[in-house]
Amino acid sequence: MTLSREQLEAHWMPYTSNRQFKDSPRLMASAKGAYYTDTNGKEIFDGLSGLWTCGLGHGRDEITAAVSAQMSKLDYSPGFQYGHELSFELANKVVQLTPSKLDHVFFTDSGSETIDTALKMARGYWRSKGQPGKSKFIGRMKGYHGVNYGGVGVGGIGFNRKLFGQSVDADHIGDTLLEENKFSRGMPSVGAHLADELEELVFLHDASNIAAVIVEPLSGTAGVLPPPVGYLNRLRELCDKHNLLLIFDEVITGFGRMGSLTGAEEFGVTPDIMTLAKQITNGAVPLGAVVVGSEIYDAFIDNGGPEYMVEFPHGYTYSAHPVACAAGLAALKALVDDNLIDNVKAMSPIFEEVVHSLQGSPFVTDIRNYGLAAGISLEHYPGEPLRRPFELGLKCLEKGFYVRWGGDTIQLAPPFIVNEKQIHDLVNAVGESLHEFK
Repeated sequence: MTLSREQLEAHWMPYTSNRQFKDSPRLMASAKGAYYTDTNGKEIFDGLSGLWTCGLGHGRDEITAAVSAQMSKLDYSPGFQYGHELSFELANKVVQLTPSKLDHVFFTDSGSETIDTALKMARGYWRSKGQPGKSKFIGRMKGYHGVNYGGVGVGGIGFNRKLFGQSVDADHIGDTLLEENKFSRGMPSVGAHLADELEELVFLHDASNIAAVIVEPLSGTAGVLPPPVGYLNRLRELCDKHNLLLIFDEVITGFGRMGSLTGAEEFGVTPDIMTLAKQITNGAVPLGAVVVGSEIYDAFIDNGGPEYMVEFPHGYTYSAHPVACAAGLAALKALVDDNLIDNVKAMSPIFEEVVHSLQGSPFVTDIRNYGLAAGISLEHYPGEPLRRPFELGLKCLEKGFYVRWGGDTIQLAPPFIVNEKQIHDLVNAVGESLHEFK
């Protein structure tokens, strides 16, 4: 099937340069394992695992079978005041795979929805505790927390905010990029002190007005920013000291990419609220989850009024959709049964070594990595910081490799099934493309 330009115009595409794309469409037709095939029959290595979603690889038979069977058995079930068994089974599996004391799961349909849900939970929690003034949020510069109203407000990427004006009441601590940490491998050794900026904002706004601090354990969309050694621990200490909730956005880091089940596990810090999505179904069906401890859950339940009353007036038509839950159960089972986190651990040192071989390549100004995630910062064209990553991404695509361009960076996140040769091939394609710039 060949789509005309007129047909392409009907779809207003998300996070896409619609004008350029519709002049030169990039259309995927199928996917299996670590590869896409486009509509021209060209095989393309998936260097970003979809959108950080498909760590198990594409076309997993067990997920396909689970989704197909569920569609035939129960294609939809109302999520308000009724339930189905799979949502409870999946909730228990998520609790099993996330840190202890995070015991209750609220399902959404996406990472963006998990963030707005988490923010509402944080405000509602403090109101239930008789402290309604605790309503402000503290995010972080360069943080990405989806595109819904609250997520844009706590996020720290200016391009995502400037068109839409004021969102939720939020302030921001600085990002964790430091000149002395350029080309660090894994967690930078310097930067734990940056967490102390939180205390400055507490002095400015007062803890009585702050509901929660929200960060990604590793910032992905901003270009892969691993936390400095001790940084997350210090944030946890300060949140405890000032009676603030700590929210980890684990939409990217959850379920394998860091070499552990969660970023919280990998970095040894447990939040009060954790958000998950993407890898929870291997990207096959939209699903997100917010995981909290009993302290937060009980605050709503114990203050819910008569037993028949709704304790948390929030949810989505497709929350805990039975087909999504079937996909989630199958995906998490495959993650565990196939020992894919072990492969992430095995491949991560190789990935690190090969990615950092690009240091010294033309226009490369920094490289950062952790687990199976890497960000490569590129020298700007004068007045056009976004242009070179875009051009580099298209050069890689010509060579049969899909990578993500975002801001002034290229991002790599191969699937958990990746092997050493595929890592070398991917990074070599990036290197060759860099040398093609005039």
